[in-house]
Amino acid sequence: MGTRFVLFLMRLMAHLPLVLVRAMGCLLGWVLYAVVSARRRVVQTNLHLCFPDLDPIQLRVLSRRVFVRFAQAWLDRGWLWHGAPDLVRLRLKLTGAVEELSGSDPVVIFAPHFVGLDAGWTALTQHLPRHFTTIYTDQSNAVADAWILQGRQRFGSSRLFGRADGVKTIVASLRQGDPLYLLPDMNFGPQESLFVPFYGVSAATVPSLSRFARLGRAKVVPVVTRMTPKGYEVQVLPAWAGFPTDDPLADTVLMNERLQTYIDAMPDQYYWVHKRFKDRPLGQPDFY
Repeated sequence: MGTRFVLFLMRLMAHLPLVLVRAMGCLLGWVLYAVVSARRRVVQTNLHLCFPDLDPIQLRVLSRRVFVRFAQAWLDRGWLWHGAPDLVRLRLKLTGAVEELSGSDPVVIFAPHFVGLDAGWTALTQHLPRHFTTIYTDQSNAVADAWILQGRQRFGSSRLFGRADGVKTIVASLRQGDPLYLLPDMNFGPQESLFVPFYGVSAATVPSLSRFARLGRAKVVPVVTRMTPKGYEVQVLPAWAGFPTDDPLADTVLMNERLQTYIDAMPDQYYWVHKRFKDRPLGQPDFY
């Protein structure tokens, strides 16, 4: 019942002015920062590891901004998934090398975990005619799971692969010309992960970007989504030249290096609430 009530409120917020939704998100972010102490420690630990030059005051300020952006993006899903289509299109600005996503050539989209990741997906599926795919992890709450699935399949022709679908199915879809919206920059456990530097700290990172691009004979096109006062700017960057190579380790190192440049431009919008350094190389201490 609690989940259904929250989703009811999200549908109502789809009709509110964006400035009011963002103000509510700001308030919610401050509350979460104050109340959810365990997750606040995760954010501050991540930021301290990645930006060691921040003094304690700068660290607290950036941590609060992270919570605010996270909460604002979460409330934005109300209008993303329930707002009028014309309103959604108006608030999502697709920019950059959009031509990289035209045609039918295999494409793996590198979509880092910025808070606007669902806005980026919505913009691509609403604005472009191609059949997009992504990989989805089932949520433990069945009501929330159904809501997310419905929201992410709202526009265009898309498919959400489950973990059980396997690599072969995803690769076959890639080779047929269906772009894969891939988010490989989280800690998904030590299985099949490589420990590579992320802001100079060894981080368990799946080499899936290199793997899917190689198996799918696909180019890699980064898509970086930035929250703005008017909605979101979804920037398509040029395809990476010479990627992938025959060295998944080198490819994954390069992925993290380039990801850092995207984060440096908007550090408050990255998904620092995740325990990015949860798994450690043998013998190294736990950060959390």
